[in-house]
Amino acid sequence: MGCGCLVAILAVLSPRVAIFFTWAFTDRMTDAFNSFWIGFIGFLFLPWTTLAWSWCYAPVRGVTGFGWFIVILAFVVDISTHVGSAQARRQKARS
Repeated sequence: MGCGCLVAILAVLSPRVAIFFTWAFTDRMTDAFNSFWIGFIGFLFLPWTTLAWSWCYAPVRGVTGFGWFIVILAFVVDISTHVGSAQARRQKARS
């Protein structure tokens, strides 16, 4: 991956921007996902998990070893984001 540092910096700022650049400049997204729609749904609802899966996916072996830790950690971050925003909406509605 030739633009790894740029993608890493963008991932810190926004996982969706990093997914777009990963898709635009590498073959990682097409290698990692069988269907455009799976990647697109991940882009919308689980961006950190989608990005981690595309980075950790090896074309022949899939995700293995430490890659699973990264994907699970990204999933926890995605779920935490959804839970945190739901709690913030509830607190705002009470006020």
